[in-house]
Amino acid sequence: MHVNDKAEQQGHNNPLLKWIDRLLIAFSIIGGGITLAVMTVYSVFNVLIMRKALNSPIQGAEDYLMLSLVVVVALSIPFGARAGSHIEIEVLESRMSERFAKLSMIFVKLLGIVLLSFMTWRLWEAGTKAVRFGETTQQLLISFEPFYYLLAFSVGLYALILMLDIWQILTQGKIRHIDTGAGL
Repeated sequence: MHVNDKAEQQGHNNPLLKWIDRLLIAFSIIGGGITLAVMTVYSVFNVLIMRKALNSPIQGAEDYLMLSLVVVVALSIPFGARAGSHIEIEVLESRMSERFAKLSMIFVKLLGIVLLSFMTWRLWEAGTKAVRFGETTQQLLISFEPFYYLLAFSVGLYALILMLDIWQILTQGKIRHIDTGAGL
C-alpha cells in the first residue's frame, strides 16, 4: 500500500472525525432543514392567510423569522468548514513547492484559529451582557442572549475544525472533508 493511500484510509477511519461529521450532519442538515421548513410555513401562513386573507398579521413574526435566520447561520458555519465550502483563494498554490504550500495553509489556519477564538470570546461576552444592555428584538423583546451563545459555540466549533484540519495536514498531508453520503 502506498504511503498516501494509507494516510487517506486513516483519515476515512478516524473515529473523532466520523463522530464530528455525524454530529454536524445531524445539527446542520436536520436542524437547519427543520428550521428552514418552519420558517417557510410560518412565512406563508403569516403573509397569505393572516395578512392578505384575514388582514391580521401575526405580531412579532419578523422577530421570529430574524432569530430563525440566526439559528440557520449558526448551524451552517461549522458544517461549511467541514464540507470545505468556505471560500479559499489558491492563486499562487500551483507556483509553490508542496512543502511551502502546506506550511502556508497551516499558517493561514492558525491565523483563522486566533481570529475565531477572539470572535468566540467576544460573542460569549456579548451574550453575558445582552440582558443588561437591553439587546432584544423590536416587537416581542426576545433577548439576544441565547443567540449570542449559539453563535459563540458555532464559531468556537469552527476554530476546533481548523485545528483538526491542521492535524490532518500534518498527519495525512491533506484535509478529508465531510462525507454527506448515506454511509455515515
